[in-house]
Amino acid sequence: MSTLKYTEDHEWVLTAGDGTCLIGITDFAQEQLGELVFIELPAVGDEVEKEDAVAVIESVKSASDLLMPVSGEIIEVNEELDSDPGIVNEDAMGAGWFIKVKLYDESELDELMDEDKYMEGLDDSE
Repeated sequence: MSTLKYTEDHEWVLTAGDGTCLIGITDFAQEQLGELVFIELPAVGDEVEKEDAVAVIESVKSASDLLMPVSGEIIEVNEELDSDPGIVNEDAMGAGWFIKVKLYDESELDELMDEDKYMEGLDDSE
């Protein structure tokens, strides 16, 4: 069973139930950034710790980092984003995923928010 979790920094984590997860940024984050023009992704095989900056996201407005919501090994990157970062603007929660990670510690997922709690936080910030 797949599970979708969120961070306060507007990243999402979709677990597949096999010890791996996809990570990307939320619709809210891409709306705040505006049109994305460049995304620098990490290398497959990189070992990353929770809260590490692993990708650089540049938009017409600003640049920001993708912070790791969990610790693990990068097992796949979305190479489509190299030539078309706008995929994230079009489908941030789907085709616009950034990286696939093999989790080191699945209990870190328990520290993330479910959709209700994430949306509640968005409502509070408006």
